[in-house]
Amino acid sequence: MPDPEPIRAAILHTVSDMEAAWNRGDFRGYMVGFQNPGVVFVSGGKMQADWQGTLDHYVRDYGGAPERRGTLHFYDMKIDVLAPDAAMLVGHYHLERPDHPQEGINTRLFRKVGGRWVIAMNHVSSYEAHAPAP
Repeated sequence: MPDPEPIRAAILHTVSDMEAAWNRGDFRGYMVGFQNPGVVFVSGGKMQADWQGTLDHYVRDYGGAPERRGTLHFYDMKIDVLAPDAAMLVGHYHLERPDHPQEGINTRLFRKVGGRWVIAMNHVSSYEAHAPAP
């Protein structure tokens, strides 16, 4: 098994890039962190239709004005390296916005594909937030 620290660092870098892309309104940039086309994305009790379906969901439900998109922050992330090309991340997120702020937990299976760590499976469990993230 390889040293897990460079793998964890690469995954945290991917997540950081995703957060920055979301916060500047770049949904395509956010989606660079997901396996394309084969990501499995589960949220709200249903599966999205691969990478394009996930992008369409974000544009439809969060696109437009910055207040609608909100400010996203990932935190408290725990990464377990499973194999040289696989790792599991479990972490919290907070989406701050005037209407319907959200909090939740992401469970993400990362795979190393083409030399990059990308999300192959993402499961979101969310709820309406009542306070800003720590």
